[in-house]
Amino acid sequence: MAKNLVKLICALLAITLLSYVALCGIGKFFPGVFEEGAIRKGLDLAGGTLLVYQPDVEDMSKVTDAELDTVVSIMTRRLSNAGYTEATISQLKDDGKIQIEIPEVKNLGEARDLLGNIGQLIFIDSSANVVLTGSDIKGATMQYGQVSENSLSPEYFVSVSLKSSAVKKFADATEKAATAENIKDGKNFIMILLDNEVVSMPYVNEKLSTDEVIITGNFDKEGATYLASVISSGQLPFSLKELRADTVGPTLGEKALETAIFAGAIGIILVMLFITLVYRLPGLVSCIALVAYMAIEAIILVAFKVNLSLPGIAGIILSIGMAVDANVIINERIKEELRLGKGTLSSVKAGFSRAFTSIIDSNVTTVIAALVLWYFGTGTVQGFAITLFIGIIVSMISSIFITRFIMNAVVGIGIKNSKLYGI
Repeated sequence: MAKNLVKLICALLAITLLSYVALCGIGKFFPGVFEEGAIRKGLDLAGGTLLVYQPDVEDMSKVTDAELDTVVSIMTRRLSNAGYTEATISQLKDDGKIQIEIPEVKNLGEARDLLGNIGQLIFIDSSANVVLTGSDIKGATMQYGQVSENSLSPEYFVSVSLKSSAVKKFADATEKAATAENIKDGKNFIMILLDNEVVSMPYVNEKLSTDEVIITGNFDKEGATYLASVISSGQLPFSLKELRADTVGPTLGEKALETAIFAGAIGIILVMLFITLVYRLPGLVSCIALVAYMAIEAIILVAFKVNLSLPGIAGIILSIGMAVDANVIINERIKEELRLGKGTLSSVKAGFSRAFTSIIDSNVTTVIAALVLWYFGTGTVQGFAITLFIGIIVSMISSIFITRFIMNAVVGIGIKNSKLYGI
């Protein structure tokens, strides 16, 4: 009994601590809702920057729809790599204009730096000869590990994948750069330029004749990630010129987030009251586990700076509903076992065991739907999918482990009156 009492007290203290950390992370709800930088808000909740670009070409009739689609795709990928999955990029109907809206970025200079890559990516040697262009690159990723057998310790580096047509060009260029004379004169480098600005200048000591090459240079994680993002973003089919740059306000109004959270809080409180009245002690335990669930999810949202728009909030509330549903299934199974005349401890164990399959099945199908939405969706659809996916995973952990741990502790301290279990 004493051991279970200690477990219960520790669980309640841990949940209290989690809630405190979560509240410190997201800040005060009113006013301000979220502290600056804690959670990125979408354009509908926080406003941001609006930029309009147009192809910088002499004859617009030569610009194809496929090329414009490529620009939209590349810009979307660039902003997603920077963490702005809620950004919207759309092609306007007139004159090939492309409109880009970046949420929560009110500084025009910062917005331009985020996009920045409106020119072309090229690799040049020490003689300013173009070795590769962005169209020769399949992709690039940041990696961490041993770069060679002779490496003393793991390090961050960038792995670049070349198209087959570019392998020979790069091999010839690196062979030339790695000659003894170039090494002696310090000209054994291949510069990577974007918008005619040097992004990186890695040195070459040997001929590279494979379709996978690595770039090292005492990178930290952020530096390697940035370089990989620049390289993998690819090359635009043409340069772009800026036509318009403005800051915009929240599309749903400044109070939309406060209203959504207030409505969600009322709904959660009503649900907690309902399950407590119907299931009594197990319902109260479910409410405690639900608090833990919300605290854990808030910490994850803050830690990973998830972009949060109104659809994202909808994903959170939907996942809370799934968490409540799982607890309802568990509590109903416990009541069924108690009605059969079983003891409280055996009823609780059987209730969780019988509910496990149903909870897993229902949540796995929702996780699959969230993954499909995340993979194929863009903008706010992707934001909804991300918060739903996080919420479902955390809700399963909460329902299966946290609720069970607290419920077993409660039963273990001798609370066995059937009326307290809704019978």
